[in-house]
Amino acid sequence: MDLAGYLTDRRAMIEAALDRLLPATDRRPERLHEAVRYSMLAPGKRLRPVLVLASAEAVGGDPEHVMPTACALECIHVFSLIHDDLPCMDDDDYRRGRLTNHKVYGEAMAMLSGDALLTLAFELMAQNRATVSPDRLLQAIELVSNASGTRGMVGGQVVDIESEDQDVSEETLDYIHAHKTGALLRVSSLVGALLCGADEGQIESLKRYGKSIGLAFQIADDILDIVGDESKIGKPVGSDQKQNKATYPRLYGLDESRKRARNEVATAVAALDAFGSHAEPLRAIARYIVEREL
Repeated sequence: MDLAGYLTDRRAMIEAALDRLLPATDRRPERLHEAVRYSMLAPGKRLRPVLVLASAEAVGGDPEHVMPTACALECIHVFSLIHDDLPCMDDDDYRRGRLTNHKVYGEAMAMLSGDALLTLAFELMAQNRATVSPDRLLQAIELVSNASGTRGMVGGQVVDIESEDQDVSEETLDYIHAHKTGALLRVSSLVGALLCGADEGQIESLKRYGKSIGLAFQIADDILDIVGDESKIGKPVGSDQKQNKATYPRLYGLDESRKRARNEVATAVAALDAFGSHAEPLRAIARYIVEREL
């Protein structure tokens, strides 16, 4: 399939929806809303919301019906980026090819921007009540909440911080990647399908798919931090090494890390064997994850 064309089309849909759904800059408090839109509308892959739409399509659903939830996943992702970039965390100056939020608006406003986006995410998910049954919507909200909090992204971030300057085990590294990055990708890969009526078997297949692409994505990011092109990835390379973070190349080396990423992609694609051609975008996205720069 033409993945580039598909991604361009879906990103345009998502960005139009974000522009419509985010609070306007002439609405009080104006400075906060300006900061929120600065980070949310910065150029990005939009991978998580694209996965929400693609998983809906995989079970024959209309992607527009799950657009509020797709935008919600991007809100949660960008909230995490804003907070990760703060001096108390990774202390990064650039994100998505532009100055980080706190460099433009100050640390306090950046912190509040992230807080605002996390809460906005669940407000947006609630908007899906117009097209989705209450039971499925509540299940989706629970899954997204779990993937975002201590049992998911936030928990993984904590263990990542605690593991700096430490010799970590394979189990700890897998935990960090499965939670810090993998949890949100995993839930993005299935929540659109859930909202569009996926059966239990389809949900389980998409869970396996999401688990594997989440790990593949983080391994690829670890590699790109060493060998990537700063102009393409939108942030300085070498930040993981600078902070002595736990990464796959640090534990296994580059060649073995590349092999593991490709194996995870193969596992992800195999998890979709029961799906027809409607799932082709999901298959292509899995392959794209390791073909970015590896």
